[in-house]
Amino acid sequence: MDLTIIIVNWNTVELMQQCLESIYNANINLVYEIIMVDNGSTDDSVTTISSKFPGVRIISNERNLGFAKANNQALADSKGKFL
Repeated sequence: MDLTIIIVNWNTVELMQQCLESIYNANINLVYEIIMVDNGSTDDSVTTISSKFPGVRIISNERNLGFAKANNQALADSKGKFL
């Protein structure tokens, strides 16, 4: 695995969809994974992203743990050489 892309989300399902579409439409010549950490969103972010982007690994927190902790959660679960 070359690259891990970590995205922290909190109630921004529309922006998250746009971000993921942009990544998938890019011509990336690397083996990569995408990890989304959801910080307790109430806008159906987890359901929407998991159904529309099944290749995205989702870490779902029950409450907002903050940006740094969310990144650290994904870091601990990442497989990429670069983050």
